[in-house]
Amino acid sequence: MGKAIGIDFGLKRTGISISDDLGIIATPLKTVLSSELMQFLKAMVLSENIETMVLGFPLGLNGSDTDVTQNVRLLNIALEKEFPLLKIALFDERMTSKIAQKTLIQGASKKKRKQKGLIDQMSATIILQDYLNSNS
Repeated sequence: MGKAIGIDFGLKRTGISISDDLGIIATPLKTVLSSELMQFLKAMVLSENIETMVLGFPLGLNGSDTDVTQNVRLLNIALEKEFPLLKIALFDERMTSKIAQKTLIQGASKKKRKQKGLIDQMSATIILQDYLNSNS
């Protein structure tokens, strides 16, 4: 199995994570401006052995759409068109931002906890790790 990328899409910023070559461990990679996401992903696919993109699918606690859900559906369609040879997976991301915030509160300095980009990266990592675990 090649590497997988985790994507926590937001309207302003998008957190990115990446797996190891065996698809076992997810690690935070970067936070990019959402307007630059496709360009970043194209570069990553060219430079790494990416086989899968895991896109966090935002739903409310009751399973209903959120204000970002439709944007993620559109991004999913765009990714499938741009990367037809890759597996593009939607994966439930409920509670990942809250888990990421709690994780940062427990393990990071006060200065780092205020960096919203770190929460985005951590959320992308949780999404990707949960996906990897569910497929092992």
